[in-house]
Amino acid sequence: MMSLTGENNYYEDFVEGQVIRHARGKTMCENDNVGITLQVLNTADAHFNEDVVKDSFGKRLQFGGVTISMVIGLTMQDTGENALRELGLDKIRLKSSVFHGDTLYAYTEVLGKKDVDEASGEVTFKHWGINQNDDVVFEGERRVLIKRKSQ
Repeated sequence: MMSLTGENNYYEDFVEGQVIRHARGKTMCENDNVGITLQVLNTADAHFNEDVVKDSFGKRLQFGGVTISMVIGLTMQDTGENALRELGLDKIRLKSSVFHGDTLYAYTEVLGKKDVDEASGEVTFKHWGINQNDDVVFEGERRVLIKRKSQ
């Protein structure tokens, strides 16, 4: 397993089967939930009403869209620095609840590569996020058009 921080991330540098542990983590805070979740008009009780969730989840949940964005964001310095175009994001799974105060970390596996032209190639990544307890909270696959070193 490699740990990257923004280097060696051109198309040629990625190897099928390679697993990357991304260097950064992010502790989820009140603004991540309240600010962003309200901006997309998600007003579900599970995100905002502590009285309602005290007998179920015990505390307010982070909005899944924020969890997805944070995990993908943690991968970007290593998988997106030379991206020319995002081609797809699918097979998304939110595997475990995320709460305020949880810290997220990200991992990536290179699932495949496809030559496109002399300037770029397509890389398919599997991303997953874990919390501070090593519980998987997110999985998803992302296809990216990435620049070659020669360009």
